[in-house]
Amino acid sequence: RSVNIVAFGNERDDGFSEDNQQPSLIWSYLGRSALISQIDSSLSASHVGNPVFTEYQACVFGNVRLVVHDCPVWDIFDSDWYTSRSLIGGADIIVIKYSVNDKTSFQELKDSYVPMIKKALNHCSVPVIISAIGARKNGVPCTCPLCTSDRRSCVTTSEGVQLAKELGATYLELHTLNDFYIQKYFGGVLEYFMIQSLNQKSSEKMKKRKKMQKCHRVQPPQLEQPEKMPILKGEASHYDADLHNLLCCCQCADVAFYPEDLSTVVEAHKIILCSVSHLFMLLFEVKSPADIHDASIVRMAQSLFAVEAGAAFPPAPRGIPPCVPPVRVVVKDSVFCSCLPDILHFIYSGAFQWERLEEDIKKKLKDPEKTEHVLEKVKCILKTPGKLNTVKDCRSHQIKRLYNTSLRLFFNTPVLADVIFKIQGATVPAHRAVLVACCEVMAAMFNGNYLEANSILVPVYGVSKDTFLSFLEYLYTDSCCPASILQAMSLLICAEMYQVMRLQHICELYIITQLQSMPSRELASTSLSIVSLLKKAKFHNSDCLSTWLLHFIATNYLIFSQKPEFQDLSVEERNFVEMHRWPSNLYLKQLADYRNYVHSQKCHCTVM
Repeated sequence: RSVNIVAFGNERDDGFSEDNQQPSLIWSYLGRSALISQIDSSLSASHVGNPVFTEYQACVFGNVRLVVHDCPVWDIFDSDWYTSRSLIGGADIIVIKYSVNDKTSFQELKDSYVPMIKKALNHCSVPVIISAIGARKNGVPCTCPLCTSDRRSCVTTSEGVQLAKELGATYLELHTLNDFYIQKYFGGVLEYFMIQSLNQKSSEKMKKRKKMQKCHRVQPPQLEQPEKMPILKGEASHYDADLHNLLCCCQCADVAFYPEDLSTVVEAHKIILCSVSHLFMLLFEVKSPADIHDASIVRMAQSLFAVEAGAAFPPAPRGIPPCVPPVRVVVKDSVFCSCLPDILHFIYSGAFQWERLEEDIKKKLKDPEKTEHVLEKVKCILKTPGKLNTVKDCRSHQIKRLYNTSLRLFFNTPVLADVIFKIQGATVPAHRAVLVACCEVMAAMFNGNYLEANSILVPVYGVSKDTFLSFLEYLYTDSCCPASILQAMSLLICAEMYQVMRLQHICELYIITQLQSMPSRELASTSLSIVSLLKKAKFHNSDCLSTWLLHFIATNYLIFSQKPEFQDLSVEERNFVEMHRWPSNLYLKQLADYRNYVHSQKCHCTVM
């Protein structure tokens, strides 16, 4: 017997800071509960230092296996929806936790992730516990629904209760993680739902056993389970690495930074810089001072940089397109300019490795005052207008995975665009730097001896506008969510055309997931041609999907063999399906013999 618990959210006031020694809610419960024994844990990570979830295994109630997946990062719903859906689908209990002192994270949870959880749960009756953790820092917590004294900076009790009502959840407020709140309050509720889950599983098991014991006569032939279909594994994202490599090779650079003596040059890309910094938006005229609403950013831009005419400058190595030279920017601060390569590496790596940037600048300058001077300027560059700038805001967890949200602002907009795709009579603006970083085919197209390398207007053939827009959106955001199986197949074909393998795998997983969740009745009546999907998957070198679809047709043989499209299978495909069909010919023969036996004995079969 086992109980599976999935916990989402971060209960700590300042996220994943290494200075924060506050234990997690799940770990505190497992360590303190008298019912728990033999605790074991393991990490699963998509990026080094950025855990997706921690898996705990323990024993509860003596001999019941307890498995807990603790997911402190909500990004799992954006970057790996297949895993998040699998976790929720296998959960017996779901715990959602948040800090009452982190209003921003709570609002993001309520607006973005609660709808995803509700959709994943669908009509499942899985109990949900919402845990509001911590004592509100701006005074004694007020439980009055009409009180607004702590509503701006803290999450009020009424907001938590309202969220619990939306999910049909149990709401708990834990002011501190001590023995009372962990063992008696949180632990009592959690253990109650554990017992309910175990009772339900035992009841279902007894029903199955009684049903099997009803038939004491000659048993019908046993129908074996169909063969297990091939499992497709998702490919890890290399989005941050791709953008960092763009800086290393400096393809499509459109900005050149110079010191005041013009002795050196450091190249970069306006689209990347503007995606992380309002200061660079101001510098490159994406925004005006009136749009920024922050005098400190305007002053820093004017005192640190100067955009100059190109006549007095040495020629820069590259300009994209070749007829347009890079923008020349003079860095007025010589100390800052000496550290500019390290700062750009920090920005292009996703702008979340702040501690590493501190170490690199300390080693280079070897002067605490100069180091602090440079770091303060970097903080101002990363500053959000109207907010105070603190070291906490620059920690890894505060600005993790910056690009997939910030580059989205420049998707399908003419701002800073240096290439225009013409497709089906419409035009789609884009940015060469992003395309070259995330797509090898486009990197060769824009940097090789091809017509597109010197053209601003690039025609696109063999794909629809909507599909191409979805493809570009993936390049900008590292995520995609097709609206249907047919759209996913069109996107897969486009991904194969441009050799973006991870997007191809995402589309394969989406198609498989949708087909697996389709009931038999819907599968029999649908106008969607699975054989047509199979042919397209084979033609576009999607070997994993084509193999899976063959197994899918074989597993649902009685449905597909009645459809006209079944005749379109090749001889080789037909032989494979017949060999792996379910139910098998042997079973059908045994079933026919059993039916003849029942009729010959003139007895009534309780199974049939």
